[in-house]
Amino acid sequence: MDDKTRHILECLEEDARTSHAMIATLTGLTADEVSKKIKDLEEGGVIRKYKTVIDWDMAGDEYVYAIIELKVTLERKLGYQALVERLYKFPEVRSVRLLSGQYDLSLTVCGKSMKEVAFFVAEKISTLEQVQHTTTHFVLKTYKEDGVILYEQDHVTRLPVTP
Repeated sequence: MDDKTRHILECLEEDARTSHAMIATLTGLTADEVSKKIKDLEEGGVIRKYKTVIDWDMAGDEYVYAIIELKVTLERKLGYQALVERLYKFPEVRSVRLLSGQYDLSLTVCGKSMKEVAFFVAEKISTLEQVQHTTTHFVLKTYKEDGVILYEQDHVTRLPVTP
């Protein structure tokens, strides 16, 4: 990948709404060249999706997120792929990652309540034949998501010292 293509991707990753004209200015390409490169990157699968990071707490519509760690037994000749394909088809599953260490997989799941997430883990994940053990971690607060800071600390002003 050349430097200009990498720069285009970095611009879009930072803000997917950056105009092709702005990216052209930043990269030294023409807007048409930028548009063609972006189209090629989309068609080639390098750019998978454009996404908006939403602070659902600020929007007043709260969700419960949990990180589920899985210890699994692999099916002969299939590796992790068959199980992963089952897992990522569940609409509650936001991400699936292969891990090193004590657990094999990590899922990020989303639901409307802790009860809904717990039910999903108990009924849909734990019952899968390959799943030996799960550990659920409920997310209490998200401070940063996809590189975007969601929680700004209030500026503390020092109180005057009185004698």
